[in-house]
Amino acid sequence: MVTNNQEREREVLSSTSAVTGLPQKRYYRQRAHSNPIADHSFDYPARPQDVDWRALYPNIGSEQQVEFADIGCGYGGFLVTLGEMFPQKLSIGMEIRVKVSDYVVDRIAALRLKSNETSGYQNIACIRTNAMKYLPNYFKKGQLEKMFFLYPDPHFKRAKHKWRIINQALLSEYAYVLRSGGLVYTMTDVEDLHKWIVSHMTQHPLYERLSETEANEDPITPKLYQSSEEGAKVVRNKGDHFLAIFRRL
Repeated sequence: MVTNNQEREREVLSSTSAVTGLPQKRYYRQRAHSNPIADHSFDYPARPQDVDWRALYPNIGSEQQVEFADIGCGYGGFLVTLGEMFPQKLSIGMEIRVKVSDYVVDRIAALRLKSNETSGYQNIACIRTNAMKYLPNYFKKGQLEKMFFLYPDPHFKRAKHKWRIINQALLSEYAYVLRSGGLVYTMTDVEDLHKWIVSHMTQHPLYERLSETEANEDPITPKLYQSSEEGAKVVRNKGDHFLAIFRRL
């Protein structure tokens, strides 16, 4: 009798490149847009204390906690970059699309296997969840140091603006899980969405925008442009990038 885990292992093996040892995205394709208001079926913790972080980070220390969150992490390119840049920090990717989150989970597992001798990539993980609904279920007050919103869905139609990941109500939730002095990184190739983000965040009393000099001095800034798959696509197409970074007061 084949168990669910065995069947899953077979699926992963069949979708893995014999050359790179990494999963191939063509087996995980899913439509780019997802309705975050829809009643998706998610298992989520009732409170942060109930999260089994050791299942995601086998080598987590007793005093360690997740400090970086990549919201809507897509196929995990930037999440992997975070793991490489900050080996002592735990980073989590949160993705609503099931096939895409499966890809990131399999990608991390493959990277860990390839880096077994150096224990690489033990500091990154991905979960499938709806960050617009369940973020406080995962993180304690003031837990996060950095949050990333890279190339979020612009939801162009006015009637769907309420689905945008940046809005006044959600900004208060983000402020709750961010520590004082923590940073919110936003990047988009849609100017209208950039203006929306800047307007809403500057109007909120708990955020201030970093100056251009401060933003450029941040070592993460250069990675925001093309570490993610969406960012790389914008670069290939010679599109525009609109960056804004905000500090939690």
